Amino acid sequence: MAESRLHWGDILVIIAYFIAVISVGIISSCRNRGSIGGYFLAGRSMHWVPVGASLFASNIGSGHFVGLAGSGAAGGIGIAVFELNAIFILMILGWLFVPVYVAAGVFTMPEYLRKRFGGQRIRIYPSVLALLLYVFTKISECFVLCVFLCV
Repeated sequence: MAESRLHWGDILVIIAYFIAVISVGIISSCRNRGSIGGYFLAGRSMHWVPVGASLFASNIGSGHFVGLAGSGAAGGIGIAVFELNAIFILMILGWLFVPVYVAAGVFTMPEYLRKRFGGQRIRIYPSVLALLLYVFTKISECFVLCVFLCV
């Protein structure tokens, strides 16, 4: 196996990326502190373009780069229909649930569940479930990625 080393330009780009991400994080954390609305909604002062870019970037992961590429290579471009249909489903869900959240004055689903059904445990269940699902889906993606790269 050939030994591969990063070029100094690659290292420079990686360092610049981390500096940019940390800088944006620090600057953002200094603004809109002190309220849930300030944290989750940026004080309701953010333009729709960065909000949409943030939602899109939050949805993209290794599953898209490896999994969908592999599915497309194996089954053809028809696998893209799954992602194209997700656009419409997410828009419908947004039109249905955002007015409910705004009317209830909440910012997160666990907060809404607590307000709707009461009690503290109802907030913990979806949080733990989301964490477990995230861990197990990422473990499976990492396993597929390792198998894909090692073969």
